[in-house]
Amino acid sequence: MRAHWRPTVDAMTEILRRPRVLAAATRILAVLLLPVAFLRSPARCRYLACQWALAMRYPAEDLAGLSAPAHAAFTAARTEAFWRDRQLIGLTSGHRDAAHQHRLFTDAVRRTGSVTEARRWVLPPHESAHVRGTALDVRPTEGAAWLERHGSAYRLYRRYDNEWWHFEYHADTVPLRLPYPDACRPSTMVRMAG
Repeated sequence: MRAHWRPTVDAMTEILRRPRVLAAATRILAVLLLPVAFLRSPARCRYLACQWALAMRYPAEDLAGLSAPAHAAFTAARTEAFWRDRQLIGLTSGHRDAAHQHRLFTDAVRRTGSVTEARRWVLPPHESAHVRGTALDVRPTEGAAWLERHGSAYRLYRRYDNEWWHFEYHADTVPLRLPYPDACRPSTMVRMAG
């Protein structure tokens, strides 16, 4: 007699952790949330359903502390990515207080052995766009790729070649793309946004 295969709880949990499965579940959840979002705000129901579903998909993300324009730009961009292109964009890190940024910088100095090398990856608080609330570290890589292609419509720009995840909000300028954070001090703007 042949035994039938039955998935274990661990096997099902592993399947559900796969990015494609999580993305599909998040999209289904957003569709299911549309009626509730419509009751709350008919004109903004797709926006609300998207933000609620993404908040459940990325429960640890924290948009607090982002400047109001950066917050609005990011949530508008990821709403478009979600509904138009079925792409999820999560926030790994946004605003950081100066103390947290200082710890990151000093840890990088300790790890790399030099201030110069550390500045290739993390800037001190007084130079960091994260402290100003205008920098966003996003995930997954497909979401960052979408943002790199379409982010300029929202004034969100990838700043560094060595950080595929790092984007910054610039309201009036298009920033120069740099090889790494400390490549050019102060950062040079190449043209006015139009």
